[in-house]
Amino acid sequence: MSLRFTNVEKRLKDTLVFPAFNLQIESSQVTVIHSSLNVRHTLLQMLTREIPILNGEILIDNAEISKVHLSDIGFSFLNEGLYERLTVIEQFNLYGKLYDTYEATSVILRKVHLEEKRNVRIKKLSYSEQRRIQFAKLLFQNPDLLIFEEPDQNIDIETQRILMIMLEELRAKGKSVLILTGNMESAVTLADKVYRLDDGGLHEIQMAEESEEEITSTEIEEEQPPILEAVVEIEKMEIQPVRFEKIPTKVNEKIVLFDPPEIDYIESNDGQSYLHIKGEGFPTMFTMNELEERLQHFGFFRCHRSYIVNLQKVREVITWTRNSYSLILDDEKKSNIPLSKTKMAELKVMLGLK
Repeated sequence: MSLRFTNVEKRLKDTLVFPAFNLQIESSQVTVIHSSLNVRHTLLQMLTREIPILNGEILIDNAEISKVHLSDIGFSFLNEGLYERLTVIEQFNLYGKLYDTYEATSVILRKVHLEEKRNVRIKKLSYSEQRRIQFAKLLFQNPDLLIFEEPDQNIDIETQRILMIMLEELRAKGKSVLILTGNMESAVTLADKVYRLDDGGLHEIQMAEESEEEITSTEIEEEQPPILEAVVEIEKMEIQPVRFEKIPTKVNEKIVLFDPPEIDYIESNDGQSYLHIKGEGFPTMFTMNELEERLQHFGFFRCHRSYIVNLQKVREVITWTRNSYSLILDDEKKSNIPLSKTKMAELKVMLGLK
């Protein structure tokens, strides 16, 4: 089932929420729209027909969304009501009858890791476990088009893993998936394609993988002639001075300098680099390549095209699927930073792992 936005625009009185944009949600692909809360809610209201689409149109398989049964679309909202007095198995049996699913309840229980909680009332489950019930509802429904609102917000690691595996399965089945989120780390981790929608329009966030054919410093050293190798060895014996390089940022017309160890990670967003420190983002005038060069001596690692991470802040390396990885930081937010496939191999070498 295809989903297409054609010249969709929203104005609220004299205020532009977002200008006209075009977007095709492809099958076998997870697409993310990164936006503000206001834009996200407006899109959801359009998709659920709570508000009319006055400019442009949203098409489902070339039919206007107003003429499509919403039951054919799978929605997973951030705040979704559940029957808290029911047990997990009672809720699942209800879904089974409602959607006449082809998949056994026991299989879906296993997929969302709730076998041991099957007889527990929903109100006694943790927040993350309740989100798994919402994911399970979509597995029972088995629609061709799925729309998620902030699917990984505040969920634990196990539930994140369940979500990643679920998205991988949806891709394999040829489903169309749209995720709406305000978290760029989530967007990059979950999606095949990421777009940013704001009052400036719709812009694709580039997520090209790094080339695996890049020449490493080790390979360069192996090609050096013997005399040059000797010079390199002598240079290695010299005592290198301690480097103190603060990174400047601009905050409220003031220049603020940060010591590298203070930085948790760096993110590139729409061509602007941001230092993330204790949950706050600070813009800097340096490019990602410049920051990578300046900070490599302080233990920073380019884990993704759009991210540089302070390895001293990394607590866990998570393997979601064969080609999807994340770094979990030891900060207050337990930040989830994407790790590209090629950089995972490089990190393993750094850590001495096979």
